[in-house]
Amino acid sequence: MRIIDAQFLTSASNIAECPNPDVAEIAFLGRSNVGKSSLLNSLTKRKSLAKSSSTPGKTQLINFFDITFKDDEDLESEHRRARFVDLPGFGYAKVAKSLKRDWNKNLTEFLEKRPNVQIFVHLIDSRHIDLDIDKSVDEFLNYIKRGDQLILNAFTKTDKLTQADLQKLKLKYPKGIFVSNLKNRGIENLESALSTYLFGK
Repeated sequence: MRIIDAQFLTSASNIAECPNPDVAEIAFLGRSNVGKSSLLNSLTKRKSLAKSSSTPGKTQLINFFDITFKDDEDLESEHRRARFVDLPGFGYAKVAKSLKRDWNKNLTEFLEKRPNVQIFVHLIDSRHIDLDIDKSVDEFLNYIKRGDQLILNAFTKTDKLTQADLQKLKLKYPKGIFVSNLKNRGIENLESALSTYLFGK
């Protein structure tokens, strides 16, 4: 299955403002400047679907995108729907402490309580894989994960690695997905992992 359409739906500052939980959601999260917006644009083949910012941590809203999948092997099957959720980047935001507290609280509440999130895609910069903040996020996701949810680790910016370093990374994380937006590498692998978990194909 492949993504054939993507449309911005809405933004929310907290879980109460989120759209109805009537379709499976895939939440994308990662440190600021990890390449999340670029990855979303590559996945949906839309150059400016997700807006990237030159200021790390600037986006503070939860952004929702309606996604349509098509099964090329079964032309008579109906298109399948899902929703991408672009969560604010963490780690670098220069915002007031009170705002940052609210922001962190709202993100945590969304991750813990949003009932229709099926997949967490944790983006990790392939050049910096041992940062405490990423380890904390992994621990948190594994702690809150329900039995029907999947955590995917997607390592970004792999074009910056030597082939030897990339092979070491793949050996260390055999279940990881290794992507490069610049080289359009690994994007189809991620798309396939998402559709297989959601739709079985």
